[in-house]
Amino acid sequence: MVATADQVKALVKSHAEGDDRRFYSVALQVAAGAARSGQNRFAQDLRDLVDTLRERSAHVETAGGIARLVPVVQPRGELAQLLTVTYPQPVLAEMALNDAVRARLARVLLEQRRGDTLRSHGFQPMRRLLLTGPPGTGKTMSAHMLAGELRLPLFSIRLDGLITKFMGETAAKLRLIFDELSETRGVYLFDEVDALAGERAAANDVGEIRRVLNSFLQFLELDTSASVVVAATNHPQLLDRAMFRRFDTVIDYPLPNPDVVRTVIRNRLASVRTARLSWARIDAAAAGLSHGEVATAAEVAAKDAILSGDGEVTTATLCESLQERRVHQGL
Repeated sequence: MVATADQVKALVKSHAEGDDRRFYSVALQVAAGAARSGQNRFAQDLRDLVDTLRERSAHVETAGGIARLVPVVQPRGELAQLLTVTYPQPVLAEMALNDAVRARLARVLLEQRRGDTLRSHGFQPMRRLLLTGPPGTGKTMSAHMLAGELRLPLFSIRLDGLITKFMGETAAKLRLIFDELSETRGVYLFDEVDALAGERAAANDVGEIRRVLNSFLQFLELDTSASVVVAATNHPQLLDRAMFRRFDTVIDYPLPNPDVVRTVIRNRLASVRTARLSWARIDAAAAGLSHGEVATAAEVAAKDAILSGDGEVTTATLCESLQERRVHQGL
């Protein structure tokens, strides 16, 4: 069976609601399922059809004068050294996440989309998110997804341009960023925020660094813009405790469980043939690896299969690739 009953219902529902993004996402899931079952020609035809429809939709909307997200917002002047702007496409349905994290992100999207309704009752939608967890577990990609789902530009704060040896300059640059938050609605990502918001009581701390942190906390507290602020860290234990109180929600990203591992692998291997895989062996080989490491291992196994001429990924080759990532991570 190419499409599951749930996928057929999702296709019909998204079409009825005019949700093209969701419709294309489910169609690509059907294509991936077809590829896994050996129907490679049908899977490729479906992917090509989705690409064609996306291009046609973009052309029609532009020609018809319908507002569409285009890269017209570009930081200027000093902001160009502090912010990098992109226009991501990922959607939540395409991300391999555990149920708890997915539900938390879905709630953020719901509140953002129904913001006017919440404000009419005296409430504000969640818009300040602190994401914590090991590297490669999906924190940065979540910021991309939020921008894609909300059709907003993603502004990534460049800490190398923000943090200088003159701490007074750093505070002034922070003000520029928060002024831009109010001027231009978007998703603003402070990645590796522990470099900016470390514990104020740290033994090697100095007064100027504490003042920068105090400025950051104050800007967060006073910010009333419509922008979404996402801070991410691999080391939450390094953050000043006051940071946690400045965010509407804190989402912890664990290492992937076996179900998520299998989803990541299936997504990465959708375009190649696979032998009958022993998931118990694969689960054991992937234990302790992040989403990113699992994805890299699956890609290496797929490329090895293609370049070897066999074109088929086996349990042995996949486990070998996963074991290499474990060694790389010191596991």
